[in-house]
Amino acid sequence: MNLDNATILKLAEHLENAELQAHDVTKITNDYPDMDWDDAYAIQDEIRRRKEARGNKIAGLKCGLTSFAKMKQMGVEVPVFGFVADYMARPDGGDIKHAEMIHPKVEAEICIVTKAPLKGPGCHVAAVMAATDFVVPAVEVIDSRYRDFKFDLKSVIADNTSSSRFVIGGNMRKLDELDLRTLGVVLEINGEIRSMAAGAAVLGNPLAAVAMLANHLGARGQEIPAGTFIMTGGVTEAITVNPGDNVNVRFQDLGSVSMRFV
Repeated sequence: MNLDNATILKLAEHLENAELQAHDVTKITNDYPDMDWDDAYAIQDEIRRRKEARGNKIAGLKCGLTSFAKMKQMGVEVPVFGFVADYMARPDGGDIKHAEMIHPKVEAEICIVTKAPLKGPGCHVAAVMAATDFVVPAVEVIDSRYRDFKFDLKSVIADNTSSSRFVIGGNMRKLDELDLRTLGVVLEINGEIRSMAAGAAVLGNPLAAVAMLANHLGARGQEIPAGTFIMTGGVTEAITVNPGDNVNVRFQDLGSVSMRFV
């Protein structure tokens, strides 16, 4: 690590205030170009600590940057990881206040809930299959705190991978009832199809993202507990939303997830 503890605490407060007050900031690597990956995750960990100290609960874990093409473009070999908190959850079919965010975007996610712990190193897709309780559809609303949604990877990790809101659908299925790789997803805004994809867009298999998450945490002496809700990463591209937009995402074999931005 290249940043001292006081700087990590200051940057965590800076970024969390930007989230909670819905105002943008410039990417933190502009001022701290020498910060490393450990610094970035340390800032994210401090944001998590601040939320928990305030009484918020961690609702789940999330993976980002989960397409091979995007990782190659960004020069990394593993996705980025973050968390979602309880206050970020919104009901399926409900309203989301656009003014509480800066420049939100929506993306479809295939999610799992675990029934057994997962710990790296050496976690692989078969281990994730064995530890999966069920699969649920969701939509994540990402909202980078960085001006014009422009950032580098260390800055976005520190910003808890742009976590903002999420909506979980009402249907759940067992893993053996699905083929996650070919599971089709259609994202519509105001009745217009804006993106279509299949589960294989996430690392060839969304469960591969979970294995990478377990190995990432294992390297830090942590594990994924049983009963953890995990967002495996955007199946579709992230689409900008505006006040008045109705979003509906249809998932093959998993039903649909909808919301309205007000």
